[in-house]
Amino acid sequence: MEQIRNIYCVGRNYRLHAAELGNAVPEYPMLFSKPTHALAYANGQQLELPGSRGELHYEAELVIRIARPYEPGLTLEEMVDQIALGIDFTLRDVQSELKKKGHPWLLAKGFRNSAVLTAFRPFPGLAACHATDFSLKKNGEEVQRGNIRDVIFDLMTIIRYTHEHFGVGEGDVIFTGTPAGVGPVADNDRFALLWGGETWGSFTAKLV
Repeated sequence: MEQIRNIYCVGRNYRLHAAELGNAVPEYPMLFSKPTHALAYANGQQLELPGSRGELHYEAELVIRIARPYEPGLTLEEMVDQIALGIDFTLRDVQSELKKKGHPWLLAKGFRNSAVLTAFRPFPGLAACHATDFSLKKNGEEVQRGNIRDVIFDLMTIIRYTHEHFGVGEGDVIFTGTPAGVGPVADNDRFALLWGGETWGSFTAKLV
């Protein structure tokens, strides 16, 4: 298991995802965080998730691991040493109520097992990431497919913005946003996260 310090996430970083939820496209990275208690690994196990707090949605994402503290002039390859695939689980009904009240999203985003990760792999470089789609399968059917070439804010923009407002350092991870296709989770749904045609991780949802 990787040593992870901070979990940062970028909201609404794909135009089609913002549109499917009726949200405006942001003018700058929309950042939020999750506690480390939210971490879980997609290693084929059964994963307990909340089933009594309204609709639960999956959001598949590319996740980057920060290799070192940010310094001006560093390249993306110097800042990122590993990538993984992840799911930012979201209690959508809870989030909608929080948004109406102008409250933070933590109750909708930070519950236990809400930050699912595959094992990390060496960062293959930006060109290789642009050449490879990531996808999510639910019960054997593809429900999401994305590529970071389609993001609104690119990886270095996200890193610089996160550094400016919070700081970044070795062991921090950033969920870089989800493409269109998010949807509800049902008890015993089986999920698989794929990089190209290779399955990087899987698990079964157990709603409790």
